[in-house]
Amino acid sequence: MCSIEAIPGRTPQGPEPGAASASFPSLSPVPGRGEVEEEDDDEQEPAEIYLCALWTSGYLGIAYYDTSDSTIHFMPDAPDHENLKLLQRVLDEINPRSVVTSAKQDENMTQFLRKLASQEHGEPKRPEIIFLPSVDFGLEISKRRLLAGNYSFIPDSMTTTEKILFLSSIIPFDCVLTVRALGGLLKFLGRRRIGVELEDYNVSVPILGFKKFVLTHLVSIDQDTYSVLQIFKSESHPSVYKVASGLKEGLSLFGILNRCHCKWGEKLLRLWFTRPTQDLGELNSRLDVIQFFLLPQNLDMAQMLHRLLGHIKNVPLILKRMKLSHTKVSDWQVLYKTVYSALGLRDACRSLPQSIQLFQDIAQEFSDDLHHIASLIGKVVDFEGSLAENRFTVLPNIDPEIDEKKRRLMGLPSFLTEVARKELENLDSRIPSCSVIYIPLIGFLLCIPRLPFMVEASDFEIEGLDFMFLSEEKLHYRSARTKELDALLGDLHCDIRDQETLLMYQLQCQVLARAAVLTRVLDLASRLDVLLALASAARDYGYSRPRYSPQLLGVRIQNGRHPLMELCARTFVPNSAECGGDKGRIKVITGPNSSGKSIYLKQVGLITFMALVGSFVPAEEAEIGTVDAIFTRIHSCESISLGLSTFMIDLNQQVAKAVNNATKQSLVLVDEFGKGTNTVDGLALLAAVLRHWLALGPMCPHIFVATNFLSLVQLQLLPQGPLVQYLTMETCEDGDDLVFFYQVCEGIANASHASYTAAQAGLPDNLIARGKEVSDLIRSGKPIKPVKELLKEKQMENCQTLVDKFLKLDLEDPNLDLDIFMSQEVLPAATGIL
Repeated sequence: MCSIEAIPGRTPQGPEPGAASASFPSLSPVPGRGEVEEEDDDEQEPAEIYLCALWTSGYLGIAYYDTSDSTIHFMPDAPDHENLKLLQRVLDEINPRSVVTSAKQDENMTQFLRKLASQEHGEPKRPEIIFLPSVDFGLEISKRRLLAGNYSFIPDSMTTTEKILFLSSIIPFDCVLTVRALGGLLKFLGRRRIGVELEDYNVSVPILGFKKFVLTHLVSIDQDTYSVLQIFKSESHPSVYKVASGLKEGLSLFGILNRCHCKWGEKLLRLWFTRPTQDLGELNSRLDVIQFFLLPQNLDMAQMLHRLLGHIKNVPLILKRMKLSHTKVSDWQVLYKTVYSALGLRDACRSLPQSIQLFQDIAQEFSDDLHHIASLIGKVVDFEGSLAENRFTVLPNIDPEIDEKKRRLMGLPSFLTEVARKELENLDSRIPSCSVIYIPLIGFLLCIPRLPFMVEASDFEIEGLDFMFLSEEKLHYRSARTKELDALLGDLHCDIRDQETLLMYQLQCQVLARAAVLTRVLDLASRLDVLLALASAARDYGYSRPRYSPQLLGVRIQNGRHPLMELCARTFVPNSAECGGDKGRIKVITGPNSSGKSIYLKQVGLITFMALVGSFVPAEEAEIGTVDAIFTRIHSCESISLGLSTFMIDLNQQVAKAVNNATKQSLVLVDEFGKGTNTVDGLALLAAVLRHWLALGPMCPHIFVATNFLSLVQLQLLPQGPLVQYLTMETCEDGDDLVFFYQVCEGIANASHASYTAAQAGLPDNLIARGKEVSDLIRSGKPIKPVKELLKEKQMENCQTLVDKFLKLDLEDPNLDLDIFMSQEVLPAATGIL
């Protein structure tokens, strides 16, 4: 609002030197000139995923919408068994909020969805199951729905034929189930209006792209394995502001390897961890980039690229806001920095070896469209002015009409001072001063102070002036001159805003037309960010490059280390492992408690897993063969909500999975199975499971079993042969002490040394001695008798108690009944003595 005051006197005075001649509505403070106040560009609501799935005649079609990047992901038709393992894998990975499917379904799919809807346990929350009429999944109507969609990445200038050809290059229209799933998903999004619930009905759900994903060549790993190997470990956030919803990564493999500088790099790293792969081409391409950045001469380049990646922000969120016309002031500068950082990445990668595919992709696919976007934003957007006015403003010399109106608006103070002086000459002499103000949407008004005699509303009437309102003891009027100003100048402020908004819309259209290259920038930048993070971790922790041998079944590890334990222990003893070919497919590891058996098992699993996500590994050498799954039975995942005993969980959720699903290419890690029940029964079950696998011969999985059931070996419960190899953790007895070397060697432990572990835990010596004595008696088959010294001490205590009772007896008491005393006091005590 412009405000000019004329002071009485024959010469109205203008504003004092240095004082503002116009006062505008107060604006929020500016954090710095030309700089956007740093805010979290990922402040959007938590990502939600809506999945549509169809299963027919043994084939599965899947499509899902991710609100975090407003992208539809689809999987081409893939074969899936009647138990729908592939669909379960997808659900475990993406954890959708809703699952959409046809009301007309096969019986197998119906049973699967019924089971999914009834589950009441597990970390992922139970998804909402939504059935749509089968007509909504018709092939032709789904095709029409896909072609009629409003996609920001498709230019409006495309003809219908060009649009069909463009979409055909992205969506496999020959995959019938996938097309039907996409059509059903679009129908659901349009009906539910995801993300645009409060917008006008003509505003459609933003779709910024279609992406294909495949689950072939993936290594199967269940949630229990992720948990017991500490690949992921979520902990409550220590901040009191995030207690309700905030989680942070604890000590985990993901936590120590996640050195990404942008959120999308972190998201991709988590995706790689949930999708370990057997695709050797993909794995070696990742390792090539890591190895390049590990070279000493490339350290400076890696650091420079990481700095640039720190400016790659949440582009999908900005594009989504542009699509909905919700663009913030900060979005333009964030996008500007992102695009220029992408250009910096492109220029840097053009100087790197083009034999590495990632560098070649960045150099080629970061096209001149990025320079065009950055140039448009830099030439049009007035960042400093936008921040000051908290709205989109354009630089001078973009639109002559806007420049002219801004000049008029800037010249209003001095002009209105002169108008106020002339108005004061025509007013009652009792009015000491007046001013002419400009209010957007209202126009120009004459403002005079309220005088003492102006009490009633009728007193506000002044001849020649139209009373408008009273505010802050000032009366506002329209005069002939202010009406003339309205007609002459119009609503300058609103006109400027409208024209600048139009320019912003045109700029948004230019950016959205090039959304595909921005999406590709995010994909390649996040990939580069992940590989730089893995290279940084490999450099700091001394990891080495694994080799892949398709001919090898199993793994060979030379001096491997546990990636987490070596960070926590003062010294760590490396160990080797080999499980390849038909020799020693089952490793039975025995050894004392606390000798490192569990760490060894987890170490083998983690090194194998790291190699299967394309990371360097903590070992001198590692050769990874064909591994299609990793199964574990290490910790019991207890939960009251499961309604199952600990041993039942071991059997049902862990061992049974391995027995029913492990192949000759699977890695199985079993630690202390059978200890949750009777010793004999547990030993028998362990032996039965191992014999089941041994009976498979060459089809036996690669199994590492750690156990304290020494009877498994002593009683020869397993058949002799090349498939079984016995290992032990090396120890040495030094008097009463037991020295752990934490070294794996061939052999069999002769004792569990539980008494030493008990002593370390602080149990009294007499209890430990008695425990050893009982253990020896059981082992020799002799009867267990109470300790004589303890028995005599107890008898003497009982005798003394009985004597004390007799001494306290008053024989002269007339109320004394000796029969009762003998029956209730003496006889029970005598029984204990005898």
